[in-house]
Amino acid sequence: MIALLGFGKTNKALLEWLNCQNQKCLVFDDSFCETHQDTFGNIFAPSLDFLQYPSTIQIPSPGIPPHHYLIKNSKNLISEYDYLLTHHPLQIWISGTNGKTTTTEMLEWILSERGGASGGNIGTPLAHLKEKNPKIWILETSSFSLHYTQNVSPMIYLLLPLSEDHISWHGSYENYINAKLSPLPRMDSNSYALIPEELSQTKEVQAFKGHLIIYNNQNIFTPKTSLPFKGPFLLDALLALKSAEILTNQDLSDKLSSYQVGEHKVQEFYDAYNRIWVDDSKGTNTDATIWALRAYLNKQIYLILGGDDKGADLTPLFEEIKNYNITIFAIGSNTKKLAQLSQKYNIPCYLCFELQKAVELIHQTHNLHSIALLSPAAASLDQFSSYKQRGEKFKEFIKNIK
Repeated sequence: MIALLGFGKTNKALLEWLNCQNQKCLVFDDSFCETHQDTFGNIFAPSLDFLQYPSTIQIPSPGIPPHHYLIKNSKNLISEYDYLLTHHPLQIWISGTNGKTTTTEMLEWILSERGGASGGNIGTPLAHLKEKNPKIWILETSSFSLHYTQNVSPMIYLLLPLSEDHISWHGSYENYINAKLSPLPRMDSNSYALIPEELSQTKEVQAFKGHLIIYNNQNIFTPKTSLPFKGPFLLDALLALKSAEILTNQDLSDKLSSYQVGEHKVQEFYDAYNRIWVDDSKGTNTDATIWALRAYLNKQIYLILGGDDKGADLTPLFEEIKNYNITIFAIGSNTKKLAQLSQKYNIPCYLCFELQKAVELIHQTHNLHSIALLSPAAASLDQFSSYKQRGEKFKEFIKNIK
């Protein structure tokens, strides 16, 4: 039997698909307290019972780290990418640290009329996308999925710039980079890779057999239609357009100009006092927060930072913000870490621990000329179910200000 390791969104969809192929499965998850069987014949068991049930192959949920008991005891590990994507040549994989979701959504927006559909790390799970069988697969691809994938590769690999992220999962920044570059050796001479300039000298890039496009912020693509994006969203847009041009030999900037950036991404709004607040809850790492801050370089900024920083080095962020007129309001599980760094860099910092407390404190000094910015440089799961819930709570707290 096939063993599914972990039972999150990815493997729930995969189980449905496998059952439709008349394939029964073993499912292991840390949340299961006892073994049970459903009406189809799937067996659900606690992770620690894994060795009691023989399996032919093991497919991990992408979020399960390499040091997990299930991974360490697997003998024939295969990723969902390797299992599901062997016969689909028109694949675009989008990876990187920031901008993956936006770039993936932009590509789907401009390629949907040509049979493009997105999935993977966002939106539609891979198994559900396989049921749709689109002409062009547009996949937001996490470093977790890349780590476990050994065989398949895309026609176009779009790698956005990298910064430290998921260090506790990968063990080091070097391992994280290696995962991001891992598709390159498997790609053939007809494939394309868009790689940031700072990675151009890595051995994987130097040995790449396909069409290599090394980019920086100035040389990506010159659209015929003016684009309504700025900052990091402009970079996402230009990379999406370049990838689409490779596939279609057309400039699709007129189509992309009507795309609107989603919620929780440097999203400005006003409170009842006509003051600007910015929801950048999607800013879950230092690079994303740096990008958000640069839009307000000459403003007084009240910055809400904190959450689960996943072991990342926050020094580059503080090296950036020491040049701003900024006050930090620290929340989440790394509050004390932020306080120590703020003291080191002589930056005013309030230890709020909770988002609501941060909003209440900012309210006392925020005015028509300042900016109140939620850009945590950290994941949300220490206090929230997702970055979306964190952003929604942020807006709710501001709406209830009296």
